[in-house]
Amino acid sequence: MLPSDWIEHRRGDGEVLGWMVADGEGFRVHDLLGRELTGEPIDWLDAEELLDDLGIGYLAERWTLRLPDGTRRPVRIAEASPRGVTVVADEFGAASAVGADLDRYRLPFPAPAELQRA
Repeated sequence: MLPSDWIEHRRGDGEVLGWMVADGEGFRVHDLLGRELTGEPIDWLDAEELLDDLGIGYLAERWTLRLPDGTRRPVRIAEASPRGVTVVADEFGAASAVGADLDRYRLPFPAPAELQRA
Protein backbone atom coordinates (compact mmCIF):
# COMPACT_ATOMS: atom_id res chain seq x y z
CA MET A 1 0.00 0.00 0.00
CA LEU A 2 1.30 3.42 -0.93
CA PRO A 3 1.94 5.72 2.03
CA SER A 4 -0.29 8.80 1.95
CA ASP A 5 2.64 11.24 2.03
CA TRP A 6 4.25 9.93 -1.19
CA ILE A 7 4.00 12.43 -4.04
CA GLU A 8 3.53 10.85 -7.45
CA HIS A 9 5.81 11.97 -10.30
CA ARG A 10 4.71 11.36 -13.90
CA ARG A 11 6.44 11.85 -17.22
CA GLY A 12 4.89 13.96 -19.99
CA ASP A 13 2.64 11.17 -21.29
CA GLY A 14 1.18 10.54 -17.83
CA GLU A 15 3.15 7.38 -17.01
CA VAL A 16 4.09 7.19 -13.32
CA LEU A 17 7.87 7.16 -12.84
CA GLY A 18 8.04 7.03 -9.06
CA TRP A 19 7.42 9.04 -5.93
CA MET A 20 8.96 11.77 -3.82
CA VAL A 21 8.62 12.00 -0.06
CA ALA A 22 9.20 15.24 1.83
CA ASP A 23 12.01 15.00 4.36
CA GLY A 24 12.98 18.22 6.10
CA GLU A 25 14.01 20.76 3.47
CA GLY A 26 14.30 18.13 0.71
CA PHE A 27 12.80 14.98 -0.75
CA ARG A 28 13.62 11.29 -0.84
CA VAL A 29 12.99 9.54 -4.15
CA HIS A 30 11.43 6.08 -4.62
CA ASP A 31 11.28 4.08 -7.84
CA LEU A 32 8.33 2.03 -9.13
CA LEU A 33 9.39 -0.89 -6.95
CA GLY A 34 9.07 1.36 -3.91
CA ARG A 35 12.82 1.36 -3.29
CA GLU A 36 14.50 4.51 -2.08
CA LEU A 37 16.99 5.88 -4.60
CA THR A 38 18.50 8.65 -2.50
CA GLY A 39 20.56 8.19 0.62
CA GLU A 40 19.68 11.65 1.85
CA PRO A 41 17.13 14.30 0.91
CA ILE A 42 17.64 16.21 -2.33
CA ASP A 43 15.86 19.24 -3.72
CA TRP A 44 12.62 18.98 -5.69
CA LEU A 45 14.08 19.65 -9.14
CA ASP A 46 16.87 17.12 -8.61
CA ALA A 47 14.28 14.57 -7.46
CA GLU A 48 12.20 15.11 -10.59
CA GLU A 49 15.29 14.88 -12.80
CA LEU A 50 16.39 11.66 -11.11
CA LEU A 51 13.03 10.01 -11.82
CA ASP A 52 12.89 11.40 -15.38
CA ASP A 53 16.37 10.03 -16.10
CA LEU A 54 15.54 6.66 -14.53
CA GLY A 55 12.40 6.21 -16.64
CA ILE A 56 10.73 2.80 -16.66
CA GLY A 57 13.12 0.79 -18.86
CA TYR A 58 14.80 -0.87 -15.87
CA LEU A 59 11.59 -2.81 -15.26
CA ALA A 60 12.17 -4.75 -18.51
CA GLU A 61 15.67 -5.86 -17.49
CA ARG A 62 16.53 -9.30 -16.17
CA TRP A 63 16.35 -9.69 -12.41
CA THR A 64 17.29 -12.37 -9.89
CA LEU A 65 15.04 -13.51 -7.06
CA ARG A 66 16.63 -15.20 -4.05
CA LEU A 67 14.15 -17.79 -2.77
CA PRO A 68 13.75 -18.73 0.92
CA ASP A 69 15.92 -21.84 0.41
CA GLY A 70 18.77 -19.64 -0.88
CA THR A 71 18.51 -20.59 -4.55
CA ARG A 72 18.42 -17.81 -7.11
CA ARG A 73 16.02 -17.73 -10.04
CA PRO A 74 16.24 -15.47 -13.06
CA VAL A 75 13.00 -13.50 -13.32
CA ARG A 76 11.35 -10.67 -15.20
CA ILE A 77 8.99 -8.13 -13.67
CA ALA A 78 5.42 -8.72 -14.82
CA GLU A 79 3.74 -6.07 -12.66
CA ALA A 80 4.91 -3.32 -10.34
CA SER A 81 2.43 -1.25 -8.38
CA PRO A 82 1.78 -0.14 -4.80
CA ARG A 83 -0.40 -3.28 -4.48
CA GLY A 84 2.71 -5.46 -4.94
CA VAL A 85 5.30 -6.68 -7.40
CA THR A 86 4.83 -9.79 -9.51
CA VAL A 87 7.77 -11.51 -11.17
CA VAL A 88 7.83 -14.51 -13.48
CA ALA A 89 10.55 -17.13 -13.88
CA ASP A 90 12.77 -16.45 -16.87
CA GLU A 91 15.10 -19.39 -17.31
CA PHE A 92 16.37 -19.39 -20.91
CA GLY A 93 14.10 -16.48 -21.85
CA ALA A 94 10.93 -18.39 -20.96
CA ALA A 95 9.15 -15.19 -19.89
CA SER A 96 9.00 -14.17 -23.56
CA ALA A 97 7.46 -17.43 -24.78
CA VAL A 98 3.82 -17.08 -25.80
CA GLY A 99 1.58 -19.38 -23.80
CA ALA A 100 4.33 -20.44 -21.39
CA ASP A 101 3.14 -21.66 -18.00
CA LEU A 102 5.61 -19.81 -15.79
CA ASP A 103 6.23 -19.81 -12.07
CA ARG A 104 4.96 -16.52 -10.65
CA TYR A 105 6.05 -14.91 -7.42
CA ARG A 106 4.04 -12.19 -5.71
CA LEU A 107 6.23 -9.85 -3.69
CA PRO A 108 5.30 -7.02 -1.33
CA PHE A 109 5.68 -3.33 -2.08
CA PRO A 110 8.29 -2.00 -1.66
CA ALA A 111 10.04 -4.92 -3.34
CA PRO A 112 12.27 -6.85 -0.92
CA ALA A 113 16.06 -6.98 -1.13
CA GLU A 114 15.75 -10.57 -2.42
CA LEU A 115 14.87 -9.06 -5.83
CA GLN A 116 18.03 -7.76 -7.48
CA ARG A 117 19.05 -6.69 -10.98
CA ALA A 118 20.81 -9.55 -12.72
